[in-house]
This record gives sequence, C-alpha cells and structure tokens, in this order.
Amino acid sequence: MNEEVLIQDQLFLTIDQGGHASRAIVFNGKGEIVAHASRDIETRHPQDDYVEQDPLALLSSIRESVEEVIRTLGDQRFRLVRAGMATQRSNIVSWDRETGRPLTPIISWQDRRNHTWLEQFLPQREDIHVRTGLFLTAHYGASKLRWCLEHVPEVAEALEMGRLAFGPMASFLCHHLLVERPLLVDHVNAARTQLWNIKQGTWDNNLLTMFNIPREPLPACVPTHHLFGYLEVGDLRLPMTQVTGDQAAAMFAYGHIQPDTVYINTGTGAFISRPSGPICLYSRRLLTSLIQQEAERRYYVLEGTVNGAGSALEWLREEESIDDLFGQLPQWLATETEPPLFMNGVAGLGSPYWQAEFPIEFIGEGGVAARAVAVVESIIFLLIANLEEMMKTSSPPEQIQITGGLARLDGLCQRLADLSGLPIYRPVECEATARGTAYLLAGQPTTWPEREPGVWFEPKHNGILKTRYQQWQQTMLNTMRRGN
Repeated sequence: MNEEVLIQDQLFLTIDQGGHASRAIVFNGKGEIVAHASRDIETRHPQDDYVEQDPLALLSSIRESVEEVIRTLGDQRFRLVRAGMATQRSNIVSWDRETGRPLTPIISWQDRRNHTWLEQFLPQREDIHVRTGLFLTAHYGASKLRWCLEHVPEVAEALEMGRLAFGPMASFLCHHLLVERPLLVDHVNAARTQLWNIKQGTWDNNLLTMFNIPREPLPACVPTHHLFGYLEVGDLRLPMTQVTGDQAAAMFAYGHIQPDTVYINTGTGAFISRPSGPICLYSRRLLTSLIQQEAERRYYVLEGTVNGAGSALEWLREEESIDDLFGQLPQWLATETEPPLFMNGVAGLGSPYWQAEFPIEFIGEGGVAARAVAVVESIIFLLIANLEEMMKTSSPPEQIQITGGLARLDGLCQRLADLSGLPIYRPVECEATARGTAYLLAGQPTTWPEREPGVWFEPKHNGILKTRYQQWQQTMLNTMRRGN
C-alpha cells in the first residue's frame, strides 16, 4: 500500500479554539469531515477595553467537544493517528506551573487595557517592528503580561516563588490537555507576544529587558510541527504533533499555499495575508508573520489585520437590538445601495493605520438595514486598504481566496471583487482553520481535494462603490488628523 493510500485511511483529530466556540473535528486523509462537535464559550467585557474568557470554562469546552467527537466515532476512533490544535494567537494567560491553577482570566487579543503603558516605547517602535514583525500595539502579548505582573498580586507572588507560568493561551492549553503537562509554545503563537524574534526564532533578550518581562515563566519555544505530548481520551492516547495559530492554519485549508493568491480569513477579526515562502518580507505598515515551521524550514506572509469584522457586526447587533442580523444581512446587502459611511473603530484600528483609539460612528443617514450594510462595507474598505499597502511591497496577486464566517455573505464577496479588481474564490467549506490543521497533520499530502467546487465572484464595474471607498478613505484620514 503506497503512502498516499495509507494516509487516506487514517483519521486526524483537530481542535479549533476560536473566539466564540471550541470545536473538535475529525478529518480523514482526503480532507473529508468524519465527525464534529462544538461548545460555545462566553466572552466577558468587565469594563472598557477589557476582553476576557474563563480559562477553566474554555478548557472544559475543549474537553467536552473532544470527548463527544470520540464517542461519535465509535470503533472508528482506533483509526485516529494524530491530534493537532489551532488557537487564537494573541490571547495570553497566567497560571501556577505546579498546580496548573489559572491566576488570571484568558486576556483576549482584542483586549487593550494597557495600551497607554506602551506609549513610552514609541521611540523604539521601528526596532520592535523589525525584530518581531509586529507593530507596537496592545493587541499583542507584551503589554498584557506586564499588566498581569503589576496588577494581579497572585501573579507577582507566583513569580517570586518560582511557580509562575505565563504566555500564549496555546501553551496553557497544552499544559492542561496533555499527559506530560509540558511548558511549550509553538513559534506561531510565540510570535504574537511581541517578545519573540521573528528571524532568530527565539525569545528576544532585548525585548524582554525593554518590556521588563522575566524569561523564566515563559514556555520553551518549539516548531509548529513537533511532538508536544500525548492527549488521552478514554482508551485512546494520541500524539499532539501540530500546534499553531488559527489564521496560520486557515491558509492551508485547501492544500499547498499558492504564491499568486491573497488569503482572507474572516471571523471576530478579518486577516489578509500574502505568502512570501521562506522570505521574511518587511512592510512599513503591515505585519510580517510566521505561519509554519518544520525543523529549520519557515514560511512567512505579509499580513494585514482588521480588528472590527465579526466583532463590529456584533457591536451593531447589540446597539440596535437586532435579533436576526446575520439572517437579514444577505437581503440588505442585495437591496441597500446608498448606505452611510461607518468609521470602524471597534477594537481600535489595526493595519495599515495602527490607532488604538478611534471613533465608532456613522457618517450620513440611514435606517438599520443601511447601517448594517455600512458596517460590512467598512470591513471591505479596510481589507482593500491593506491590499493596496501589500502591493507596494510585493507583486500584484492574481486572485483572492476568502474563508471564515463572513465569507458566506455574497454581497461582501462581490463588493470585495469589484473594489479589488480581482476574482474572489469562496470554497464551499468556509471554516478553514480545522481543515488546514488536518492538512498539516496529514503531512501535507499532494492531493487534498475539495468535496465540491466553490464559487467564483468575478469583478464588475461598480463606480458608486469606488466613489464611496474614496469618500471613506478621506473621512478616515480627516478623523485621524482631528484625533492627533
């Protein structure tokens, strides 16, 4: 039996820990879903700029999902050969390394509680960007870890006693889920702390000193493809051989990454990535991100981030008390042609603007439907602004592939095609993170077919939309000037 046939007969357990739910999904070696289970998780907003989740509740959501999916498999569970996990990249947590007890909530990547503390490092921001690939912003881990040390007495006490562990949420999850209770973190999640050197592939002593973060509590860094330990579920003992970030995994959902394609994945935030292979490109206003490492082979992308994507629509749903926002959006996108402009400061501006505090406001009149369309268009406009910035550094792409929850909106995809002038491909299965994790677990097989072809959105002439985008750009710049 050749290796490809053998892989197709194997099963792979993926854990996808996202902003709203934890999922356990089993794939076969042909990329087909065999079984799945999920548990919703709660996000707390105790005050402005605070975004948290309960560490023990989140762990329970993963364990329950995994146990359910194993039960669903029945005797097929013995075909499982490996497990992998993808998580939100910039979430951090502190815990007692001896007892495993959480000492803080999980502090979300959306959390900006310590953004004013970072202002003292503005003179070093260029050096920080070159070392980490990241911009100086509270969305990444350094300011959150410093806040924990300064404001949570149990964290400071655990540090003094030599019992503190802290860092990316992925490390906390591995420590609790795996038999060996490892203190490890993959390079993709480590890279989102703003303490990890993207070229050297290790914790950066200069950055640790700059941010006054002790090295000892941080987990050891290992490649994304690594034996992290063993996951025991009932009578099964599965090696966990892949841990990575959600956006990194999503790029591999449909097999080998295509260098002529821009990848967009939408969820709570929206992320736009342009592959650069082993080349670590630098852009003045974009991120340089690691997406996979196997031994000494690293794969990079230029990345743009839109903080207010699904979170902006959730903000609107709560503001307007819209019961079925996502059910009504397709019709509204098809019929509302003159919405107002939306200044999308939900969770602050990411790339290419990088402004922690930015107004959330509508410019112009319109009812609930028009405002909903304006929020969707603001997501598209921010993605296009990032795409235009990318094309200053790299050659123009030939196409865009879009995945994630918001990709199901035809009106979003068509507007994105119209503004970019590029064909947009939307696979049938838009939940890309787990599928990409499974592809990596399967050893990146040469064939990873889609169950059925997706949908192409060809660009059309849309002068009204282009004019609105130009108006939005000018309004954004004027608003930022007033803020300064």
